[in-house]
Parts: sequence; structure tokens; C-alpha cells
Amino acid sequence: MMSFEQAKARLESVGQSHVLQFWAELSADERSALLEEISQLEPKELLEHCRAAVAAASRHSTADVRLDAQMEPVAPEFNGSVRKSDKDTLQMWNDEGLLQISQNRVAVLLLAGGQGTRLGVSYPKGMYNVGLPSGKTMYQIQAERIHKVLELANEKHGCLCTVPWYIMTSEFTLGPTEKFFKDNAYFGLFPSNVVMFEQRMIPAIGFDGKIILEKKNKIAMAPDGNGGLYRALVDNKVLEDMERRGVEYLHVYCVDNILVKLADPYFIGFCVNKGADCGAKVVNKAYPAEPVGVVCRVDGLYQVIEYSEIQPATAELRDPRGELLFSAGNICNHFFTRRFLQEVTTNFEGQLKQHVAIKKVPFVDGVGNLVKPTKPNGIKMEKFVFDVFQFSKKFVAFEVLREDEFSPLKNADGAPLDTPTTARRSLLSQHYRWVLAAGGNFTDEQDKSITSKHSMAQNEEPPAICEISPLVSYFGEGLEKLLKQKNLKSPFYLDVNEAKNLLQTT
Repeated sequence: MMSFEQAKARLESVGQSHVLQFWAELSADERSALLEEISQLEPKELLEHCRAAVAAASRHSTADVRLDAQMEPVAPEFNGSVRKSDKDTLQMWNDEGLLQISQNRVAVLLLAGGQGTRLGVSYPKGMYNVGLPSGKTMYQIQAERIHKVLELANEKHGCLCTVPWYIMTSEFTLGPTEKFFKDNAYFGLFPSNVVMFEQRMIPAIGFDGKIILEKKNKIAMAPDGNGGLYRALVDNKVLEDMERRGVEYLHVYCVDNILVKLADPYFIGFCVNKGADCGAKVVNKAYPAEPVGVVCRVDGLYQVIEYSEIQPATAELRDPRGELLFSAGNICNHFFTRRFLQEVTTNFEGQLKQHVAIKKVPFVDGVGNLVKPTKPNGIKMEKFVFDVFQFSKKFVAFEVLREDEFSPLKNADGAPLDTPTTARRSLLSQHYRWVLAAGGNFTDEQDKSITSKHSMAQNEEPPAICEISPLVSYFGEGLEKLLKQKNLKSPFYLDVNEAKNLLQTT
């Protein structure tokens, strides 16, 4: 354990001695906790972090208008699309993906270090229940999709296989996530194939360059962004674990997308077929000014440009077919080869850009009173997972349909977008469409059809409530033999038991 004198000397060397200002008022346990935090702060890194935070905050409101002249869309030869591809091509990609899964060469990695502040809950987003008929949480839905894609690969290739699930947590989410998985028996997955690890936490800094104290004995800390993945892979020897397991391809995604297809065989197959070392799933922007980042090239290097960095005239540009020129909306859903990640962590992690977030950070004032600021008072620095695109030797983009694959959970109900209600409706609408595509029909209490074939927006309630367990269907496949010419009552929940009953009555 670091001593008080050592901690004092370390902090004084970087101009942060105020961190110990309440030492005399702390209990023995509180002192130990504070010394432990200070021991994790490397002086040289801390000094650079504080300087960089203040400098970045001063530049925060300055847009780089030169980006527009340097931007180019993803070249067609490096672009795949579910919407624009024929059935044979899609089948080829799916077959390739299932082959790689069957050979234990694919893993998934979940980015789950965020606090869910905007959602208004004190627990990890993966534990959230959006109000589905089944009551399933985000974690359970994702676990069941892993089960099902393994089953599809096993059925096709006649061999048992594994898709390891790596989960990057933070100081805020590790403990609750571990307990949740244990309490739920890992949702039927082998515990050895669910690998949790923690990303680094870094101090929040005031505009004066000083570390913010959130309690008398606690520094205000925040995860280092989803781009902290690359440092965490090294700190926790995750790449070595992948190599031991024979994993060559990694599907990385964010916890909050209720429609995410874990280890998506189409995406994996497309990237492998193209020989890519790095890939991004994208959705077509809904409108020019939609607040999503755009995957594109700048000076020949691939990256994501934030919507706030693009001038309105550039966002409005269209190609000869009338489609938006910069239409590839980023959804934090990526493909990496293990070798590419090894190269990034070895050679490029230190070059990743630090992004600044100006936040309201609760703090204790000079006399120890807790203050909840009404305006931003602190700087949190973070790295973004997509900032490694620039180091790729063979980058590809893969366009998917928003209504099928992207509905994030970010805000509490009452907000206009990305709420529990919109996430639930997106999933139920998708499952409703699956039933119709399989030849099923919904009827009311008088046995009159209530099926509507009109296209539904993601935020509309479907005409009938229908949920289909991922254990029954990964992405709508296999439903025709169960549902064709069947009249179903709303609400309808198709789980494994109900599927067996339907097979027996067919």
C-alpha cells in the first residue's frame, strides 16, 4: 500500500496536492481507498492527461471546416450491402460466416463500460428490461442470439463449436454484470466462454487543469471511452486468450442496440470474403442532417466524421442516383481480425486521438460540501473505438437495414428517440414482419384478421404484439414451417416450447 508521504509527493510533482486536502477528516478505510486510487495514477501520464484535457476543451467549439474538402465516400469496391445484393451473394456471405463460426474462428466483444446516465438507471444497460412480453433483458436477448447462431453453424457443418463472448466493463459495471450473469447461470452459456474484463478509468479534470474530487476521499473518474478497448486488450491479456482459442475474427458491438446480430454470418462472411482486416456496419442516413457519424475517407484514410464536423451543404450532397453521397451512418458495429488488433495495440494505440466531453461533474467544494453543478464544469477525455480505421490496410463497409439491425437504447422514456419504448417497438415490429413473411396471420377476439402489410416506422406500435425468442429464430429463418397459414392471437410469444407445440399441430 502506498504511504501518505508517497502519495503526497506524487501529487505535488504534478500540481495536484489538493486531492489530499480532506485527509485529516477521513476514516482509516476512506484513507485506504483514496491511497489506492492515487497509486493507480502514473505521474507522467497524469500530467499529460491534465494538460491535454485543458487544451482540448479550449479547442472544443472550433469546427474544422477543412474536413469537407478532404472527405470522400467509401469506394464501391469496398462496400457491401444487404439492400443492394442478390440472394446468391447474400447466401455466399452467410455460408462463409457460418463456416468460420463452425471452425471456432469467430468471437464477439461487447462494449459495456458506460453508466447509462441518460437512461436514468443506476445499473448496466445490459440488465435493462424494455418491457417485452417475455420480460427479457438486453443481456439475455444477446446471449440467446449466440446460442442460436451456434446452432445454425452446428446444423450446417455437423460439429459443435463455440463463439466466445468477451465483455468489456468498467469500474461502474464490472461487479453488477458479473453478479447478474452468475445469478442467471450465464443464460445457458459455459462460464469459461464468457470473459469479462475492465477498461481503464481516468480522472475528470476541471477547466483549471485540476483533478475533480467527487467525495472527500474519491477522485471523479470516468471510463476512457469505447476506444479504451485497445489498452484494455493489452492490460487484460485478451488477445492472448483469443489466440489460445484459435479466434481469428472479432465482431465488436455496443450493448445498447436491441437489434444487434451477434457474430452475424453475413457480416463475417462479407469481411472474410473481401480479405478485410477491419470493417464497419453502417445504415443509410435517414436524412442529411441526422445526428450520426459518417464512415468515409479523409485524405485517403478511413474514419468516422461526427455530424457536427460536417457542413450542411456537404451533408446534402447526392450522387448521380440521387442518394446521399455521405450516407454511411456509423452504428458502432465492427469487424476486426485478431492480427489487426495485435498490430493496433503494439504500434498505434498511443496515436489514438483523445476526444473531449464537457460534462456536469458533481464535486466537493473547498469546505467539503457536495455540489451538483447546473452547468458544465469538467472535462472527460475519451477515445473512440472507430479511430483505428485509419490504420487498416483493407477496410470495408457493410450496409444493413436500419429497421432490421439498429435501434439503440440511450434515453429515458419521454425523449423523442432511442428510448425503451422505441427499442421495444423496433423489436416487436421486426418480429411482426417475420410472422407475415412466414405466412402467418393475426386475428382479433372475433377471429377477424388484424394483419396489416403496410410498412411500419420503427417508432410505431405494430398492429399485433408478437415476440419471437432468439432460441427459435436468429433472424427470421425457419418460421415458415411453424407459422404458415396459422391464425395467431395477440399478444403472441413464440418460445421453444410453443414452437414444439406448433410443429406437433402442423
